[in-house]
Amino acid sequence: MRFRHRDGSTVHVGYCATVHPAEELDELIDGLDDCAGKVRAALGVPVLGVGLWFPSRLADRLANSPASLSRLRRALQRNRLEVISLNGTPHSHFTEKVVGTKLYCPDWTDPERLRYTLDLVDVLAELLPSDASYGSISTVPLAWRMPWSKARNRAAREAFDRVEQHLVRTEARTGRKIRIAVETEPGCVLEMIGQAAGWLNRYSSPYGGASRIGLGLDACHLAVQFEEPADVFQLLWQAGVDVVKGQLSVAPTLVDPWDAAGRYVLGQLGTPKYLRQVREWGGPGVDDIAQAYELSGHAAWRMHAHLPAHAAPPAPLRVTTGVLDDCLTRLVGGGHPLTHHLESEVYAWSDQQSLAKQLTKELEWLRDRLTDLGLEEIH
Repeated sequence: MRFRHRDGSTVHVGYCATVHPAEELDELIDGLDDCAGKVRAALGVPVLGVGLWFPSRLADRLANSPASLSRLRRALQRNRLEVISLNGTPHSHFTEKVVGTKLYCPDWTDPERLRYTLDLVDVLAELLPSDASYGSISTVPLAWRMPWSKARNRAAREAFDRVEQHLVRTEARTGRKIRIAVETEPGCVLEMIGQAAGWLNRYSSPYGGASRIGLGLDACHLAVQFEEPADVFQLLWQAGVDVVKGQLSVAPTLVDPWDAAGRYVLGQLGTPKYLRQVREWGGPGVDDIAQAYELSGHAAWRMHAHLPAHAAPPAPLRVTTGVLDDCLTRLVGGGHPLTHHLESEVYAWSDQQSLAKQLTKELEWLRDRLTDLGLEEIH
């Protein structure tokens, strides 16, 4: 979907297609044909954005095989889909029963993370619509928090310098501007927005929207950390850090952690394959819901699980819709948008069999919110 902001610029809206299997090109194309195309048709829009994810092996193939890239481009065209953004966080297709912190590996101290990201830049430069002002690629918040050191931080800096150089060369070669969106995430080196603002201000630009490396603002991650949007956006403004991309979903909240039934319901969300970090308001946190017994329970808990905003959570849980609404208002409700990329990023779907229908409802919810903020849908 595309929306015209009151300043005349285009805000691109889509969904994160990481929910579709993509180990092989055939699987990726099947997801576009069987789901994404149906979502676009149900929404009745001329074009729908899909934030694709490629495991490393497939990214390498697409970056180096014009025939493979042409197959993907044809699948996008027949389904009237556009690729504005890529998810560059997971490097591989994980087959392990429990992934845990491996999700963030290789990290930005490993040359393989750099190689993978450069492949994604090359692929997106070829897929990006000619009238898009830029393309975006999400990436990990440097690494899991341990071990970290000055030497590892220096290695990450050097890797980002090489990415920035490649982005400059890519724009000169193709005319396509690609930007990197570094997410914050619970438990990682860059966990809070303040940490990210401090690390990313090196890449800030004198004019908003000009930097090639900035923040991927994830409303779910922000909410899990109990960060207030007013404080977050003030920090970013002071640091001069651009929001390259907004990722949109809500997090579950358990108001009374002493409620045993509530703890059980919370533990059923998401999947044990990935970390489900829990944070306690005004206090510490744990790296997974299985460790929540270590928390005091004196105040509300929030868990890292990307839920849809359009549907009520299972009782007695609540969701952080207020945080999401606040973020949307600050991102695109002003005189100029702070980002031109908005992506619905919901993973914790209750029923994979009706995925297209649920994705449609979530994007309809988002369309209504953006219309209320004064954006005009482009037909």
